[in-house]
Amino acid sequence: MIPPPASANGSEAATITVRPYGNPLPLGFFSFGIGMALTAGAALGAIGGDQIRPLGVLLAVFVFPVQFLAAVMAFLARDTAAAAALGLFAASWAALGVLHIVAPTQSTSAAVGMFLSAFALMLLPLAVTGFLGKTLLGVVLSVSTLRAALAAAYQLGAPHAFELANGAAASLLVALACYAGTAFLVEDLRQRTVLPIRRRGEARRAIESDLGDQHARLPREPGVRKQL
Repeated sequence: MIPPPASANGSEAATITVRPYGNPLPLGFFSFGIGMALTAGAALGAIGGDQIRPLGVLLAVFVFPVQFLAAVMAFLARDTAAAAALGLFAASWAALGVLHIVAPTQSTSAAVGMFLSAFALMLLPLAVTGFLGKTLLGVVLSVSTLRAALAAAYQLGAPHAFELANGAAASLLVALACYAGTAFLVEDLRQRTVLPIRRRGEARRAIESDLGDQHARLPREPGVRKQL
């Protein structure tokens, strides 16, 4: 519980109670890696034909709810950037999973191409801000932006080489997700950074500074202040 600070006129401000939550990033990254492994399999031709529908079921029934849970927990832990990224990916797994179930034989789609183009565009600011806090998160989001752009180009009529490049980028993301999930998991268990994450600014102070210094900004955070 954060003690009530004195306000400018000397009156007592509201008391803020902070709930401790587990770090949702390992769960988010590991589920993201599984989704990307399935995506890479489809893009590289390892999964096709009558196996596209089971792929869609796995994306919608396994990857989506697990990543959605990680997004909710990230919002509760007040990590807005990570929560936004996890939420966008969670919803995309659900959408693409249902699409694979409903239309498993359709090879390309202009609608999917437009969706992936917009998805890549919205990932750009998240990737940039990721580098301002956790460089590792920025790297993952940058490669994810490239992968979504390659997939969008193929869906909109680009040569098949773009789909193969999409599969290669998805395979790289599997490795990055495995590393990132492990890095955040070990950091949480050891209470210090062991595998390089390259934290900067507020993200670095969140690990290294005193708890009182971190809570100084709580009255100005979403959910505490009067307006967003």
